[in-house]
Amino acid sequence: MSTFRNSEGKPILLAMVKAIQENKDYLAEVDGLIGDGDHGMNMNKGFTVFEKRFGDKEFSFTEGLDELGNILFSEIGGSMGPIYGTILMDMASEGEELEVIGTAELGQMLAAGLSGLQEIVEAQVGDKTLVDTLSPAVDTLRAGAEAGKDFQEVLEEMKKAAAEGRDSTKDMVAKFGRSSRLGERSRGVLDAGATSCCIILTAMADSIISLL
Repeated sequence: MSTFRNSEGKPILLAMVKAIQENKDYLAEVDGLIGDGDHGMNMNKGFTVFEKRFGDKEFSFTEGLDELGNILFSEIGGSMGPIYGTILMDMASEGEELEVIGTAELGQMLAAGLSGLQEIVEAQVGDKTLVDTLSPAVDTLRAGAEAGKDFQEVLEEMKKAAAEGRDSTKDMVAKFGRSSRLGERSRGVLDAGATSCCIILTAMADSIISLL
């Protein structure tokens, strides 16, 4: 099957929650090298609040993205709450009318999230932010849709592109956020947002693959 039903997307959100919970200490470690070290704690807080509030309720993929985004936007500290909240809520808005979601649709949703993010943060690829993870993931989905590739194959390619984007931030100098104050000293360390974005996209992709 080359699509999944929006209405059956709850397991995808729960997989994303679990991935953040399992990596909270790692994210704190990454963030602590050039940031204030609270990225793992804040992300875990938001995703766990979502799980406690909605884990026993039924919701679609886009409904879950919207609820999670709203929690992250309004209830967790740091700069990443509004950033992830915007991405997830804009993804949800783009896909809310969809009954089934395939390569093109997921690509359009992620592209909407990226566009929404870049309306509030002017980060581009190469600026050592989560854009370095999200943008190549969007590009991969778009290219896969245009080529008519199998959804599962494209999701595997998306995971690889996201990981390569995350890893590319290690050799960059930070231009946004607290770490930007370090200048050249920010080089040699992964960006925490790019790292968490890769974790989320990988969990999302793996869970979607299990539904196909």
